[in-house]
Amino acid sequence: MQTSRIMHWTAAARRGLSRFADIALPPLCLGCGRGVSAHAALCGDCWAGIDFIERPFCAVTGIPFPYDAGDGAVSAAAVAYPPAYARARAAMRYSDGAARIIHRFKYSDRMESAPAFARWLARIGSDILPQADMVAPVPLHKRRLFSRRFNQSAELARALARNAGLAYQPELLARVRATRPQVGLSGDQRRRNVAGAFRLGPGAQALVRDRHVVLVDDVMTTGATAEACAKVLVQAGAAEVSVLCLARVVPAGGASI
Repeated sequence: MQTSRIMHWTAAARRGLSRFADIALPPLCLGCGRGVSAHAALCGDCWAGIDFIERPFCAVTGIPFPYDAGDGAVSAAAVAYPPAYARARAAMRYSDGAARIIHRFKYSDRMESAPAFARWLARIGSDILPQADMVAPVPLHKRRLFSRRFNQSAELARALARNAGLAYQPELLARVRATRPQVGLSGDQRRRNVAGAFRLGPGAQALVRDRHVVLVDDVMTTGATAEACAKVLVQAGAAEVSVLCLARVVPAGGASI
């Protein structure tokens, strides 16, 4: 009886704290900032603007196919130029709607977005995470980290690792060279821009060897950054590297067989 009363009081206290939090910090849409019914949610308009990636997609790059090519189908591009990572998955196509919520997360200190976005990553990575050993973010250079105050990829990776019950390794990789922003660069320019920009972090060699590493980033455009990071990890002895990102640029027409 006493235990039942304690549980009842605890639940009541939590409800009270939740109502107080909603009054002090009312739930706002992660995309536009308008009021919504619950924290870490999108309003109807912003939700409608998100194009989530669903199967069928390339088993390697995660780029959607225009038609169902069968389980395990791999795009012609991935066959011709196999990436250093084994599999990449993105929660949504990069669109105006996706750009808006990611920009708000990165530049408006909307840290409450990370748990919600991590759930999206867990869903699209459901075929990857059960075999993984650790989660690591794509790192920022220290100068950019200082100006931005936090690494959005690290916050996504932290929340994802916690939800998946995996080790979180925020310093597995280090960005040792400041690079130009990738926006506006061609594929070749992006690859040259990040060439040699990443190294293993201190003591990471022993952590990586024979392990399956999941890299987390916010946006994948050409895949140059993910490729550069994956190469470092594979060369260090990682058994497998997979990539999970919030959004990726999808070529017109999707992936080709």
